[in-house]
Amino acid sequence: MTTNLLEFDGDGLARFINDLGEKPFRARQLQRWIHRNGEGDFARMSDLAKEFRDRLLGCAEIRAPRVLRSGESADGTYKWLLEVDGGSAIESVFIPESERGTLCISTQAGCALDCSFCSTGKQGFNRNLSVAEIIGQLWIANRELGAQAGAGRVISNVVLMGMGEPLLNFDNTVAALRLMLDDNAYGLSRRRVTLSTSGIVPGIDALRDACPVALAVSLHAPSDALRDKLVPINRKYPLRVLLDACLRYLDRAPRDFITFEYVMLDGVNDTAAHAQELLALVERVPCKINLIPFNPFPGTGYRRSSRESISAFSQSLNAAGIVTTVRKTRGEDIDAACGQLAGQVIDRTRRAGKFVGAEI
Repeated sequence: MTTNLLEFDGDGLARFINDLGEKPFRARQLQRWIHRNGEGDFARMSDLAKEFRDRLLGCAEIRAPRVLRSGESADGTYKWLLEVDGGSAIESVFIPESERGTLCISTQAGCALDCSFCSTGKQGFNRNLSVAEIIGQLWIANRELGAQAGAGRVISNVVLMGMGEPLLNFDNTVAALRLMLDDNAYGLSRRRVTLSTSGIVPGIDALRDACPVALAVSLHAPSDALRDKLVPINRKYPLRVLLDACLRYLDRAPRDFITFEYVMLDGVNDTAAHAQELLALVERVPCKINLIPFNPFPGTGYRRSSRESISAFSQSLNAAGIVTTVRKTRGEDIDAACGQLAGQVIDRTRRAGKFVGAEI
């Protein structure tokens, strides 16, 4: 049985190489070939001794998820549907902008949290992704986008905002984060890697100690009563507890603020009164607020807030001194926009009305 080297962060690869009786520098060489150069064929790793390459061919492999489909939006957004086992598939999305290129990656096949406005949550949950399946999304995107765009870094930012709750797959997520930050791998800045969570408080504290990166919290409501309905995990970790964890996280965070994500739902959380509640809620936490126009999906009972409502909400927050942005909707024509990722999931939650939506 061969070992998939995409499963290893730097320390894990060093242990693997040591077990083979090779010198430590071989691990750094190999890591650069795999992640920095995107090479999947040991025979083409030209500065490795042939005897070492032959040995790797007998005991190791570089295996990323299989690309089932890919497609490009009219606005240049690119989406991949990737097979992660015999029945489930995940989605990852690349969003090109003038000053950055952002890859949105998944950490679970499906999601167990069942946020009421999210199509990913409506399909149920299958399993956590392995390290190879998480980092493999970046590995694939770098290879494919590099081939299209030529030399130079195409992906400058990574956001863990795809399918799943990253902090419920903590160990594998952290190992993948360490690869993203490793200078012998992808060499990204902690400020350019963002983890988005629905509010898993123990996970926020553990991430602060293990591998702090930029943090985004899916808030979506200014009160416990409303958030209990929109984001059910709030019943376990209510807003006061969540905001206390955000303050603790800032002690070691690479940025001096938390990003609060707030999906705009018509008549649900978008009134002037909601804006004032939100201001009172976050006044003790240094933050920026990212308003997200709701992206509809089949079977949803929600509607996107009007442009006027979103503008008024944003102006209220900005006028009070809270930096507030409105996320530009990208990739909507290929279901690649925020909240639309669905993939294909063999649901283990027995959630009623399994949702499958993987068309590109």
